[in-house]
Amino acid sequence: MKNNILLIISFAITSCVTSEKLDDKVITTKDESNVIQKIIEVNENDEFLEFLDQDWNKNLNENPLFASYIGDKRLNDKINPNTIEQYLVERRSEIASLNQLQKIDISKLSKENKLNYKLKEFGLSSSIGLTNFPTYYLRLNQRGGIQSFYETGNRLVYSSKQDYLDWFSRLSQFPKNIYTALEINKEGLTKGITQPKIITEGVIKQIDAILNVDTDKNPYLKVFIDADESLFSLNEKRQLIDKVKDLIINEINPAYNALNNFLKNEYIVNSRKTIGISNVPDGKEYYEYLAKYYTTTNLTPNEIHEIGLNEIKRIRSEMEDIIKQVNWDGDFNSFLNYLRTSPRFYYDNSEDLFNAYLIMSKTIDPLLTKIFKVFPRAPYGVIPIPDESAPFTTTAYYNSPSPGRPGYFYANLYKPESRPKYEIPVLTVHEAVPGHHFQISIAQELENVPMFRKYQGITAFIEGWGLYSEELGEYIGIYEDPYDKFGQLTYDMWRAIRLVVDTGIHYMDWSREDAINLFIENSAKSILDINNEVDRYIGWPGQALAYKIGQLKILELRKRAEDKLGEKYDIKDFHHEVLKRGSLPLDILENYIDEWIYDTMNS
Repeated sequence: MKNNILLIISFAITSCVTSEKLDDKVITTKDESNVIQKIIEVNENDEFLEFLDQDWNKNLNENPLFASYIGDKRLNDKINPNTIEQYLVERRSEIASLNQLQKIDISKLSKENKLNYKLKEFGLSSSIGLTNFPTYYLRLNQRGGIQSFYETGNRLVYSSKQDYLDWFSRLSQFPKNIYTALEINKEGLTKGITQPKIITEGVIKQIDAILNVDTDKNPYLKVFIDADESLFSLNEKRQLIDKVKDLIINEINPAYNALNNFLKNEYIVNSRKTIGISNVPDGKEYYEYLAKYYTTTNLTPNEIHEIGLNEIKRIRSEMEDIIKQVNWDGDFNSFLNYLRTSPRFYYDNSEDLFNAYLIMSKTIDPLLTKIFKVFPRAPYGVIPIPDESAPFTTTAYYNSPSPGRPGYFYANLYKPESRPKYEIPVLTVHEAVPGHHFQISIAQELENVPMFRKYQGITAFIEGWGLYSEELGEYIGIYEDPYDKFGQLTYDMWRAIRLVVDTGIHYMDWSREDAINLFIENSAKSILDINNEVDRYIGWPGQALAYKIGQLKILELRKRAEDKLGEKYDIKDFHHEVLKRGSLPLDILENYIDEWIYDTMNS
């Protein structure tokens, strides 16, 4: 792409030679037989915005599922293959985009476009860096993947008969991806790049659950059973359901059966016994990159480990103050055991647990005016995590809104007797409002920004804000007793422990037992939660580092603003300044907060 596009305009004028400056365009005229060639330098900003528009459309064409998620149905009946070749195609595409971007002169861009440039470059460079390691050998994950593609369908919006037919078409393509997963993992075995046995065991159990259920209750059938009957005649819906059942019985289940047999009889038998990513070829270097990728900093795994240890000490001290406040006459460990085992802290059925989440979310909503001045328009709901994956996943997660679909806070209702009441307030502020739903919806509703900015997910910012939001529960008064506050500290401790456990497992050869014991000794998390959490870190190296590092940066910036601005400080203004540009790398966020502090001080 040329940096300067020259437009040549010829027209007749009287004999003269002139030089004019009109706004940012320099126009030179020269008498050549009454024909003037005006050479206009097109603004670099226009070229940059054209690149972003073209690249966005390229991304939608190359990622049909993502396009559907955001309401673009241009390829609504397609899924990408999960082959290694497709992985390399996507890598080459991102490298081409980065090369094209870097031909643009950032110094000639407006202030707003300088930020757009930096964020686009950051996103492309970070993603390309990940592809330097063959992550396609490590896609098996008990928290989601080839065994839970049905959840993709559950998250799409169906507003016409064609939408259901498109999803059926996608499912018809899916068995091929199951067989491809088998072949890729077989190749990974030969190269010594496998998931640990504990991760594969969870995947096998989930595939078993799909294969062993009656066809009428198969999770791939749910979308069609629940299909809007106003879009079909009764006979049309029945015929479509019959076609889906036939697909499940004759194509999807046989593919799953082949994959499951391979996992049980070859893969898990021969895969590694170790749990850390450093134990696979080039794994240590990969983890060092992951630490930078997820935190957007240059912190090393050893430095992150130390930050975690210091945070554990700090939070433990606050926990011990609460234990004194409730007049507990035992030690720290006996208090944790009391929280884990006393029936007063647990519901005995999933319905009451679910209702408590609903009530808490509606309790929080009207309180947010105390600390925010801008609010998202998108609604959100609370729904259970699917039964098939609930036993193997964490306490909760969030899925962002899309056109025609609200955001959803997914709550885990499996074994309610292991899910304490004192976690409900802190979990709700993290996953719903003012946490993930609040922040992500505001980003998606940004105006006058390129489309990629609305959907750029920088983990340290997103999860850092989610964890920061837990502390805001105290500002809005939802921690009504010392046990609720202890629940918030438990979640803060949980993220501090993550720093130590994740780096310990993947960089320092910690065992699974080492990680579990650190949790048991320092948090009131239930044993079921602790096991699932540790297994999550084993299967998803590095991601757990983002939460606490992001939260600490936001807290540091808030303290700086409070100290420097004094009476001019308003927490509503601070929150608006943090959120108003969407998700940012932490260094760029810090630059903007410092600029805001300076401007406010001198206003």
